[in-house]
Amino acid sequence: MKVIAVIPARYESTRLPGKPLLKIQGSTIVQMVYERASDAELLDDVIVATDDQRIYDHVLSFGGKVVMTGKEHQTGTDRIAEVVRKMDADVVVNVQGDEPLITPAVIESILPPFSEDEAVQMSTICTPITETEELFNPNVVKVVTDRMGNAIYFSRCPIPYFKSPGMPERFTVKPEMLGNWRRHVGLYAYRRAFLLQFSRMAPGSLEMMEGLEQLRALEHGARIRVVESSYKGVGIDTHDDYMKLKQYLGD
Repeated sequence: MKVIAVIPARYESTRLPGKPLLKIQGSTIVQMVYERASDAELLDDVIVATDDQRIYDHVLSFGGKVVMTGKEHQTGTDRIAEVVRKMDADVVVNVQGDEPLITPAVIESILPPFSEDEAVQMSTICTPITETEELFNPNVVKVVTDRMGNAIYFSRCPIPYFKSPGMPERFTVKPEMLGNWRRHVGLYAYRRAFLLQFSRMAPGSLEMMEGLEQLRALEHGARIRVVESSYKGVGIDTHDDYMKLKQYLGD
């Protein structure tokens, strides 16, 4: 099984322009992601996909592989699809370009489902929710699965809802109850053929309501295998996120 990882990296981020080129401990964010992904032994290749000449030149400068894509893409998935349309691969991993602490082990953990179950078209990861604040935070996406680990639904709402007397808007959560909820982390792998189909699918009502692209796959009947992990993800979306990570790493 040939597996390639593609790292979508765009310069014109709405909340943090130039994000891939910001530095942490002497390396840029995109370089950190690339080097960590390159350490994953189950990957046959790692490629950065960008529409910006500055990012393109920078990746080449540290010896990385990079492909220039069109500027019209609305999502990282569409950008990745353009790259792999011209490549030979069985499985494609979407490694987010703003996750500088991603580990090779986490990337490799989402690959076994493709050899274990031919019906699996996508895989992703989740991690236990450990704080009540996360459960009710709409920016923290929740996921529920069936007994085989296949995704049933993703939502910004606290699912499953805990039915309690009076049905309050915000139910009471005791610490020992938190094991009932899982946080979705945005690392994906796709069978190449499905990825190309997925990029051509029209968004459905669920995706548009929740603002979650993975719901498009579920609406079209695709099977998404969700692998549980201890990795929570450290994405950089804002300048505050960037400064907090620098402080965390002692930079």
